[in-house]
Amino acid sequence: MAILKIARMGHPVLLRAAEPVDDPTHPEIRRLIADMAETMLDASGIGLAAPQVHVPLRLFVWRGPTGVSALVNPELEPLGEELETAWEGCLSIPGLRGSVERPRRIRYRGLDAEGNPVEGEAEAMTARVMQHETDHLDGVLYPMRMTDHSLFGFTEELARAAGSPAR
Repeated sequence: MAILKIARMGHPVLLRAAEPVDDPTHPEIRRLIADMAETMLDASGIGLAAPQVHVPLRLFVWRGPTGVSALVNPELEPLGEELETAWEGCLSIPGLRGSVERPRRIRYRGLDAEGNPVEGEAEAMTARVMQHETDHLDGVLYPMRMTDHSLFGFTEELARAAGSPAR
């Protein structure tokens, strides 16, 4: 396994739609998934999409309650009307965070790392991570989803402001 270089905001690979994966069981795809998982864990991330490591394919890895999982050729759909606003960060936008509104619950389907069909429902943080990573597959970065850019800033400054007494 290897630690891969993470593309940062401004790189064109992050702004284009990724291509479907033809064969998730191909040795190169299996190696990519393993390397992405190692890269994500090394960077203390909770999700990583293939375009973030300069590979324009529709797959991502994420850290969930049962460990690291992969989802290949994901399809997501919101469940219900409930939205949730929360802070997001991104390994491709280091040092910054922003407040993003997303559906609280989703249904997902795709393939796992062995090429088996998977589907299920996710909510709260897991749903947010899956939506954030799927956005990467569509060339969308979280600041593009923000509606209030006063809630966007450097992590250190936001933490300092949150801990400051009201004036």
